[in-house]
Amino acid sequence: MKAAKGTVFKYGDNVDTDVIIPARYLNSSEPSELAAHCMEDIDKEFIGRVQNGDIMVATKNFGCGSSREHAPIAIKAAGISCVIAETFARIFYRNAINIGLPIIECPEAAKDIEAGDVVEVNFDTGVITDITKGTSYKGQAFPEFMQKIIAAEGLVNYINQK
Repeated sequence: MKAAKGTVFKYGDNVDTDVIIPARYLNSSEPSELAAHCMEDIDKEFIGRVQNGDIMVATKNFGCGSSREHAPIAIKAAGISCVIAETFARIFYRNAINIGLPIIECPEAAKDIEAGDVVEVNFDTGVITDITKGTSYKGQAFPEFMQKIIAAEGLVNYINQK
């Protein structure tokens, strides 16, 4: 997985894990079940509109709140190929990498990209291109070891392949 390309779903500051996957659905850890309820409390249309490969963009402190892995699992299982934000809550960042969900911090891209834009992300270079607007941004490229974890679909799979 060297790149992602898709239509953007855009959110604001402090999107917490309880909004990403509401606590009432945490009796399941089945990815497809979690995906069915992803973002439903702030974006009722999300699960009906999201397509495999789409990209989520948010502003500051994405994934704050509890440390549950259910949140990045729900996002990934819903079909999101990458999350771009100004900043991520640290535990969410680690959980996302651990389950193989690519996430990139890039304040300029997070502020400028709008819902519905088509965006492409190159994981090798960290370049984020808003194809709709014809603009590019330099995000943080993934170190090689993180790319291997993401390509293996998560840390456990990566370790099991060794």
